[in-house]
Amino acid sequence: MRLTTWNVNSVKARLPRLLDWLAEVRPDVVCLQETKCPTEAFPVGEVGVLGYAVAAHGDGRWNGVALLSRVGLDDVTRGFPGEPGFAEDGVPRPEARAIGATCGGLRVWSVYAPNGRAVDSPHYAYKLDWFAALRDALASEIAAGPLVVCGDYNVAPTDADVWDPALFVGSTHVTPAERQALADLRDLGLLDVVPTPMKGPHPYTYWDYRAGMFHKNMGMRIDLVYAAADVAARVRSAYVDREARKGKAPSDHAPIVIDLEP
Repeated sequence: MRLTTWNVNSVKARLPRLLDWLAEVRPDVVCLQETKCPTEAFPVGEVGVLGYAVAAHGDGRWNGVALLSRVGLDDVTRGFPGEPGFAEDGVPRPEARAIGATCGGLRVWSVYAPNGRAVDSPHYAYKLDWFAALRDALASEIAAGPLVVCGDYNVAPTDADVWDPALFVGSTHVTPAERQALADLRDLGLLDVVPTPMKGPHPYTYWDYRAGMFHKNMGMRIDLVYAAADVAARVRSAYVDREARKGKAPSDHAPIVIDLEP
């Protein structure tokens, strides 16, 4: 099975690139994040021509996640029990940040963690609450069978996962609390499947659009594949498809490609 995850930063804006990439890489299961379209507006027909069933979860111009599969798409779950919402105008509203399904016998989740913005922002507190609720939800999922949780976690697990740790001091994505949230997920029995980089020693997956940061390889590893031990043991190869970050109007993230033994 070939499993991939990609923050496409708008499926509408990136659709021609996505279709070309699907036809070339031919993944069996695709986790997408930041689709930025309502559920009903996802281009089901276009990806269906390539043989994919689709489960999407979107609420408009922001956020949004989806799963594409050529090996079955069963028991679809949009969101998870206890998922908090961000309190806009004092009213918490859950956002479209997680979708799960069983694909070819493997339970797969596509997740898009909140950004957090700044450590003194209510968005940061929401981010930590969201991770705590995700951990509780995955505790039952991991007990039920083979599990992999892919997506944009918006946290760099270690200082080695940012191009210059000194520049991030005091910023989100690297704080002890955020990294502890990842450690809490791993304590469930999930393993970090670290991909091979296609350039340099660091498997970065995100590069800001500004100042030629991609070409200078000034990036971060914030897109992660967390797999149960039985799934991690099946990993034959894993790599960051840096080529997909090149060219005209790319996403600011590169996809991760995982090949699993049967």
